[in-house]
Amino acid sequence: MMYWLTDPFHADMVLRALIAGVIAACSCSLVGCWVLLRRNVFLGEAMTHGMLPGVAAAALLGGSLRVGGLVAALAMAVGVALIGRSAKLSSDSSIGLLLVGMLALGVIIVSQSQSFAVDLTAFLFGDVFAVRTVDLIVLGAALAITAAVTLVGHRAFVAATFDPRKAATLGLRPQWAIPALTVLMAVAMVASFHVVGTLLVLGLLVAPPATALLWVRSIPRAMALSTLIGSAAVYLGLLISWYAGTAGGATIAGVAVLMFFTSALLSALRAKWLRLGVLTASAVVAVGCANGSGPAPPPTETSSATTGDGVAVADGAREIDGALTKLVLVDPATGDTSVYDAVQETETALGSYGQVSAIFGDGRFGYLRAGERTTVVDAGAWTFDHGDHYHYFATEPAEVATLDVSVDAVAAGNSTVALRTGTGATELLDREKLGQKKVEKPAQLGVGPDVAAAVPYGSRLVTVTADGRLQVTDESGTSAVAGECPEVTWALASRRAVSFGCATGAVRVTGGAGELTTTAMAFPPDAPAQAPAQMASRDRADVFAGLSAGTVWVLDSRQRAWTVIPVHNAVATNTAGDGSVLVLRRDGSLSSFDVDTRTETARVPLIADGVPTDGFPPVIDIDSDRAYVNSAATKEVYEIDYADGLRIARTLRTEVTPGLMVEAGR
Repeated sequence: MMYWLTDPFHADMVLRALIAGVIAACSCSLVGCWVLLRRNVFLGEAMTHGMLPGVAAAALLGGSLRVGGLVAALAMAVGVALIGRSAKLSSDSSIGLLLVGMLALGVIIVSQSQSFAVDLTAFLFGDVFAVRTVDLIVLGAALAITAAVTLVGHRAFVAATFDPRKAATLGLRPQWAIPALTVLMAVAMVASFHVVGTLLVLGLLVAPPATALLWVRSIPRAMALSTLIGSAAVYLGLLISWYAGTAGGATIAGVAVLMFFTSALLSALRAKWLRLGVLTASAVVAVGCANGSGPAPPPTETSSATTGDGVAVADGAREIDGALTKLVLVDPATGDTSVYDAVQETETALGSYGQVSAIFGDGRFGYLRAGERTTVVDAGAWTFDHGDHYHYFATEPAEVATLDVSVDAVAAGNSTVALRTGTGATELLDREKLGQKKVEKPAQLGVGPDVAAAVPYGSRLVTVTADGRLQVTDESGTSAVAGECPEVTWALASRRAVSFGCATGAVRVTGGAGELTTTAMAFPPDAPAQAPAQMASRDRADVFAGLSAGTVWVLDSRQRAWTVIPVHNAVATNTAGDGSVLVLRRDGSLSSFDVDTRTETARVPLIADGVPTDGFPPVIDIDSDRAYVNSAATKEVYEIDYADGLRIARTLRTEVTPGLMVEAGR
């Protein structure tokens, strides 16, 4: 038996093929794990075939085939990156277009040679049994470079793959890490294709890492297991090729793919048996907990969808893998407006709109109040809440429309925007149409003249009238909701509820598709007489924070609990709902308070010269892991890691004086 397993490798050409294949498998495994985790398989395929014109041109000109292939592969990657920035073309569209174009160009160049069929076949399948010493040296050098860069850049590659914004805040430079991965991909391909062909390179780049990721979750372990799987595929492929007389490169690629499908089947069977065991064990627990039930999530809209689960994607927009962070910045004196991309650290100017007295945001659009008119701008990034998961979208920042009303407050859902105007009236806008630069009212929702506050809630609208009555409006009409909210001041929505500020405290409205329920949240007996006129929170969170003279107010609407914290000279506040509240003081320092104990847990100097008494005070915009504080005097925005002792993660320097700011995208 051992004779059959070792005899083919007594031949020098087969042994060299084995060594070359194992080295190629190791290089491709190190790079291939990143290719899969970044979902760049289509880009990898495009780059392997996109090398053809460079290789062909180098052959005709008598140059190095590897240099020609590397130049063509990198040109392909650069072209994809440049075209992919357009909001009108998705990344896979740009890859497909360039793939066809590069292949066509390559075939045209190859057709000028006298051996068209032979050259093209060698390009695709290589000649694994014709490995020379120089080929082994090149492969070894490529593996050494790949291993060194992978080891040195591992932390940056992880951060850039899973959270580019955090990579930027940690100083890991995702704008360099991502191109470095692309170059590594090109190096692995170019070093290997001349020996084993682009078919084997792509097979080793994708199949072994995909097989490894079925069994392990740690990236280093996946790389190690992938090298073993890839090496086994090379050995088995050469063994089969020797005895069956098949093409070596194609057989190796076929074995690698077959190993993936076999492993996937085994993994599925393992998961099935594990799931059966878990279900059996949990059934006993479920019987004992049968009488308990959690709150029903709010209804979500359905619309004419282009994604797989019914989410509409407007023309010019593209769905992306994760949330972006965009900051709409406005100079109040001139109305100069820009959108700052906190991931790429780039700023896009939109225009000047005259003196702006306020800005409001809804997670995508910024509403700039200038006199009796309001300009709407699109930050170019937003999150669609689909109930049990999110969709993330991006487009180009742009001016959208000018409204002939002065806006005092904004509340928005997935498809509807409710504006409270300076006259006290409520206006509704179709949010999807607004993304198309069209100002239209929703077809099936409307409000009466007595509505003082309105918040979209799923496909419905929860409102408060001037005399404090709570109502809900849907496509069938308006009906009353139990409870009242006299002298409504503010309105905010979370994922599961709508909350209104009232003269007596606050009211929380919640419920699923059926009847809504209300919960009154009265002010505590020892609360100051002056309550906050506005509250702020992390988007879709249930905990709010606001200011009155010398006091920070925190409302946990889930627990129906108010907390009042005396803070002298506070000028801005916000909370992430994690048990702490951030407070910016007049002296420019930023503090964090524990809400339960009302004690200060951290303080950092932030704005060196303090907050001026004239002009607009800074704001604290907050999301799941970062807070942003604007400083007009220094033309800076400070990014704060509030979970790490208020660490100043980055200082973003802006072209526009950021006197007013709202966050979008998350």
